Amino acid sequence: MTTTATTAATPRITAREAAPAQPARGSEIRRHELAAFLRSRRERIAPEQVGLPRGVRRRTPGLRREEVAQLAAVGVTWYTWLEQARDIQVSVQVLDALARTLMLDASERAHLFQLAGATDPTPAASCSGVTDAQRELLRQLEPVPACIQNSRYDILAYNRTYARLLCDLDAIPPEDRNCMLLVHTNSDWRASIVHLDETMRLMAARLRASMAGHLAEPAWKMLVKRLSESPEFRENWERYEVVGNRTKTKEFLNPYVGRLSLVHTDLWLSPQSGARMVTYTPKNEETRLRLEKLYELATAGDVS
Repeated sequence: MTTTATTAATPRITAREAAPAQPARGSEIRRHELAAFLRSRRERIAPEQVGLPRGVRRRTPGLRREEVAQLAAVGVTWYTWLEQARDIQVSVQVLDALARTLMLDASERAHLFQLAGATDPTPAASCSGVTDAQRELLRQLEPVPACIQNSRYDILAYNRTYARLLCDLDAIPPEDRNCMLLVHTNSDWRASIVHLDETMRLMAARLRASMAGHLAEPAWKMLVKRLSESPEFRENWERYEVVGNRTKTKEFLNPYVGRLSLVHTDLWLSPQSGARMVTYTPKNEETRLRLEKLYELATAGDVS
């Protein structure tokens, strides 16, 4: 008996089936766009703008790759791969560091995160949660200084008196409008706080207490990374102190109207881990009159 061997038919693969999937192609295009964007932003920054010497043998326009890597605290090889459009993962913390190093404005920063396929966690990217009614309430509270903050100390909205209470808040980029950052980095903000050391220690303890429920969230990790550049913050953070929220009196030294004694109150807009309206009501008649004067200056445009 003759046996006929049977072989499985080999399926034919068409050119269309063999081609890479479209999403992969789209990802490759974004990587090349990201690489080109980073190079263009790097080349427009003069070394002197970031405190580096130009030198006599510099041929690269703007900054070198290794200089960007050093300023952003990332590996030189890793950053080189990023500019070579390699398929590597990039965290929001690194994107934030690159955006600050390359001095990106709000539109450029948004473009950077979009090309990287990441969501910008800073309050500048989204101030959702602040309603028109809440903004109107902030205005109605004037001349009492008031703002809306989240538990990470991001300032999401504020009224005109608050805008001039500690510094010219309107001049601060939205992504830097964070009380923790300002108390460690802004000279005007720091000079306005009478009990600065005590305030920084208390704020670090409150931030640590709030962070317990957000340990894996990029925005929180990014904030702590930025703050860790400050020796004062590192010292307080390493104490591992925690403290809850409470009403308290705060003393400020405003450059326009003098010393202010204010009662700090948190009005919660959502569960206690969420957003809150922070108000500063005058503790005495002298402070009330000075707040009215500050409000008049702010609304008349005489404060700058």
